Amino acid sequence: MSRIGRAPIAVPAGVTVNVANNVITVKGPKGELAQKYNKPIEIAHEGAEIRVTRPNDEKKNRALHGLYRAIVANMVKGVTEGYQTNLIVNGVGFKVLQNGKKLTFNVGYSHSVDFEGPAGVELGLVSPTEVTVAGIDKALVGQVAANIRAIRKPEPYHGYGIRYKTEVIVRKEGKKSGK
Repeated sequence: MSRIGRAPIAVPAGVTVNVANNVITVKGPKGELAQKYNKPIEIAHEGAEIRVTRPNDEKKNRALHGLYRAIVANMVKGVTEGYQTNLIVNGVGFKVLQNGKKLTFNVGYSHSVDFEGPAGVELGLVSPTEVTVAGIDKALVGQVAANIRAIRKPEPYHGYGIRYKTEVIVRKEGKKSGK
């Protein structure tokens, strides 16, 4: 049995859960999320916890068991606390400007790069070199952060580029001169 899948998910006060027609909807103080799930997996809301079960030990069901449990746990955490990812812009003259909901990146190209996040994600600036991506959907926040990082991936020689705040860039040694 999946260790992740068999653990119950605690539902905090102020969060409502609705399971109907293979769709689980979680509503909390920060917003509402819905997720469709496959038929053999069963999700039951009992009191102050949610349980995810599978009918048998087929390979597909074993894989989906832990997956859906993790997705539902992320939904509950998202509508109560939310998710946030920080990115650092590192480089000589590299900076970010905010214009309403749009961010403008000056990261060493001959032109500036405009980036506008999708609905459900808030983009913000802590400083001209630090960007925050926040929202209630963990997957969406992570994807938007990855899209921003892809504008200028960090390079290994000087460390210039856009990186996650917790990311460590392994630096390479440059050319050696002389004999």
